[in-house]
Amino acid sequence: MVTAGAAEAVSSDLIQVLMECRIIQNTEYSWVLLVSVIQFGFFGPDGVPPTCGPGSLTWTPLLLFSIMPNRQKQVLFCSAGLLSLCCALSAAVITGLPFWLRGAVLCRTGAELVNATGAELDQFLGELSYGLFHGERVKQCGLGGRPSRFSFFPDLLSGIPAGLHVIIILFCSVVVLFSSVASGFFFFNTFGRPYETLQGPVGLYLWTCICCVTSCLVLILFACEVKIHRLSELICNFKEENFVFQMYSERYDSCFWIFFLILVLHGLNLVLIRLAGIQFPFQGKKDVELSGGAADLMY
Repeated sequence: MVTAGAAEAVSSDLIQVLMECRIIQNTEYSWVLLVSVIQFGFFGPDGVPPTCGPGSLTWTPLLLFSIMPNRQKQVLFCSAGLLSLCCALSAAVITGLPFWLRGAVLCRTGAELVNATGAELDQFLGELSYGLFHGERVKQCGLGGRPSRFSFFPDLLSGIPAGLHVIIILFCSVVVLFSSVASGFFFFNTFGRPYETLQGPVGLYLWTCICCVTSCLVLILFACEVKIHRLSELICNFKEENFVFQMYSERYDSCFWIFFLILVLHGLNLVLIRLAGIQFPFQGKKDVELSGGAADLMY
């Protein structure tokens, strides 16, 4: 184990070279980096520090993220991994629950027959609650409530915008899948030393961004299906011959807001990645091209 005293013996020229190569941006944690440099052999065959230029650094591994103390980085990545795992489990559970939207359904035909107003409308207000796969409703047409259950597949498939509904379910599956993948990559970067870019910073940003985008699409598409395509009224009036129903009130239920929380948590993971000292990989900065047989060491 190389100590900080050994690192102080390294020439200041090496610090300058590392800063020119953008491996470090300041000297605040330079001694941590220098210890790692000594451990992994950043010097050339002659013991001379390399230079940053075309054809240089051909025999050295690249240390990109040794700036931040290892313990702090582990805590941040472990926290992000736990958040991603919670997101994956939560998304998998709430996708199958019938608590995405809840509302009150007015039996317009019955209310118009008796010219009901004010408190009299309560006798014609039923309930509706559904998710992405199934739901339940209570019909109120003045003669008491009649509860029933329904399924989107295959019962309502011909009466709803099936293509849009399937896309929403598909995006939910993508959120579950890539949240699990992101969780695994966070834990791998916490306790391992990735040698590939996709396993390191690019992978962390990529999987987390995919989860953010797909979570946002789930919320937007479901809101469009409810508000634009009037999904609730399509469900209530499906194969109804004698009565016409319309939505009296509706609100997004707990599963919808949990999915919104999943979106927020993935955004928080992006912040944690940045706090770990990892810059966004597509900022347009010109990276130093390396050649040679040695693999690039991310941490």
